[in-house]
Amino acid sequence: MNEVVIKRRPSQRVLIGRVTLGRGAPIVVQSMTNTDTADAEATTRQIYELAEAGSELVRITVNTPEAAAQVARIRESLDSMGCDVPLIGDFHYNGHRLLTEFPDCAQALAKYRINPGNVGRNRIDEDPFSIMIAAAIRHDKPVRIGVNWGSLDQSLVVRMMDENSRLTQPRNVREVTRTALIASALQSAQRAEQLGLAHDRIVLSCKVSEVQDLIAVYRALAKECDYALHLGLTEAGMGSKGIVASTAALAVLLQEGVGDTIRISLTPEPGGSRTQEVLVAQEILQTMGLRAFAPMVTACPGCGRTTSNVFQELAQSIQNYLRAQMPLWRTQYSGVEKMTVAVMGCIVNGPGESKMANIGISLPGTGESPAAPVYVDGEKVTTLRGDNIAQEFQGIVDEYVTRNYSKRQERD
Repeated sequence: MNEVVIKRRPSQRVLIGRVTLGRGAPIVVQSMTNTDTADAEATTRQIYELAEAGSELVRITVNTPEAAAQVARIRESLDSMGCDVPLIGDFHYNGHRLLTEFPDCAQALAKYRINPGNVGRNRIDEDPFSIMIAAAIRHDKPVRIGVNWGSLDQSLVVRMMDENSRLTQPRNVREVTRTALIASALQSAQRAEQLGLAHDRIVLSCKVSEVQDLIAVYRALAKECDYALHLGLTEAGMGSKGIVASTAALAVLLQEGVGDTIRISLTPEPGGSRTQEVLVAQEILQTMGLRAFAPMVTACPGCGRTTSNVFQELAQSIQNYLRAQMPLWRTQYSGVEKMTVAVMGCIVNGPGESKMANIGISLPGTGESPAAPVYVDGEKVTTLRGDNIAQEFQGIVDEYVTRNYSKRQERD
C-alpha cells in the first residue's frame, strides 16, 4: 500500500483507557452495542465480537438503573476474557442520577457521552450537566459532548432563529440549525471547562444524517476549536445506502485532516452482524491509506472474458480467510495487515495486477489455457492447475506470511 500523507488538523490529545485520540495519533475506530445493557451476558458477548472485529472503543447504552448496575460486571467479564477494549457510557436524560447512584458504573466506564440537547441543564431543581461533569472529574474520565441534529437544545434553536429573523438578510433554516449545532457543542465544552473539566478531557461531535450537512458542520467546527473530534452520520441507514453515505461524508473530511475517531452508524440487516460497521470503518481508513487493519484483496469485477465464476469464488474465499486469520495473525506477526493480495480473472489485466500485489493469481478467462500463474512480490513463482487451486493458493499465502513478517515476540 502506498503511503499517503494527509496533514491532520492539530487537536488535543485525549486518553481514553489505553486508547489515545488526537495530536497525530491514528484515527480510532469505534462502534456501539445494540443489546439491552441490563442483559450483561448478551452485551459482553457483543462487545467482545466488536472488539475482535477491530473496534478500538465500544459505546454501550446506560439508560436505566438495571443497565447501570451491570456495567461493572460487564467490565469484569471482559477483563477475564482478556478483552481490554475501553467502554463508553451513552447517557441521555438521567445520566446524572445513574452516575451518582452507581459509582461502580461511573468508575468502570472509560468515557462518558453527554448530549447537551437532552441533559436538562436548565432545570430549576437540579443541574444534570454539572452533576455529570463533576462525576467525570471525580472519576478522572474524559467526556464526549455529542450534539445531535435530532435532539438539539430547542431553547438555543429558538433564540438563534429569532436573532436570524431580525437580520436584514436572514439565513435559511438549515444554515441556522448548523450554526446552532456548533454553538451548542462549543458552549457546552466551555461550560464543562468552567466547572473544572480539563481542556484535554473533552471530545466533541456534531452529528447529522445528511452528507453535505455533516461536511459543512465539521469544516466549521474544526476552524473554531482544537478539541478532538468524533465523526459519523448519526443515522447512516441500511446496506449500501448507509455505507455509501458514510464513505462520501467521512472521506471528504478525513482527506482534509478533520477527525480523530469515527463510527459508521449502519442499520444492520435483519439477523445481520453488528460487526459490519467496524469493517466498513476500517475499510474507509485503509482504502484511503490512513491506516492498515487487514490484508487488502484486489479482485477484478468480471466481464465477458470471465464467464466462469471461479475467480469470484476464490476472491471471496481468500478475503474471508484473511479476515478470519487476522485475530491470530495480529498477535503473531508484525506488519501483516499491510499485505496485499490480487485475484484476477483473465489475461488482460491479470498478470500486471498480480505483479503489483505481494501475492497475486491470474485465473484463466474464457478460452484461455486452464492454468493460473501465481506471482510473489512481482515474480512468477508457480502455476496452479486443477480442482485444488483455492487450497494451494491459500497455502502460498500462509507461507508468505510466515516467511515475510517478523514474529511479534522477536520484535518486542
